[in-house]
Amino acid sequence: MKPDDRAEFFRRLQAIDPQPTTELEYQSNFELLISVILSAQATDVSVNLATRRLYKVANTPTAMVAVGEAGLKAYIKHIGLFNAKAKNIIATCRILLASHASEVPSSREALEALPGVGRKTANVVLNTAFGEPAIAVDTHIFRLANRTGLAVGKTPLIIERKLLKSVPSQYLLNAHHWLILHGRYVCKARKPNCPECIVRDLCRTGKQKGYG
Repeated sequence: MKPDDRAEFFRRLQAIDPQPTTELEYQSNFELLISVILSAQATDVSVNLATRRLYKVANTPTAMVAVGEAGLKAYIKHIGLFNAKAKNIIATCRILLASHASEVPSSREALEALPGVGRKTANVVLNTAFGEPAIAVDTHIFRLANRTGLAVGKTPLIIERKLLKSVPSQYLLNAHHWLILHGRYVCKARKPNCPECIVRDLCRTGKQKGYG
């Protein structure tokens, strides 16, 4: 995609959603971290359903450890990979208590040292909690970037690096959320809604379909 088209692409997304954010429900950096860990291979809807109950009894590392791994499983058992996630969350909470004064760390190195936190999860926390221009390439962004021509690559890391270089600086902070939401609701996997897409004339696939 040409630089001018990339700028126009994000200008339009910004026009319809000036302040995009995650659809995960949270009230603190700790709640955000736990919700993002839970969201791996799960929908935000399913995570929110679980955390609305969970955070009433455990919304700090101390409270979460008190609930324990077995107790946590009762709240998240309808979420994919709940056994592993419960184990990782309790281990993460113990590290937050022991090494970070119960606070979520703001460095990538410290975040990725937490059990259950990989690069994608760290990027979400860095962007949403700490305002860093990070892009967490999930399935939606990976698909959309390749389909539109914003960034073409065979791995999420390649796409992430290309987007960080190619997204105009004034849009970089919010690019992560705009791309996820557009991929989730418009540029869908099986049947992209090209007729209703506001950037279809800028998109490589849209142009192939005659919208350019």
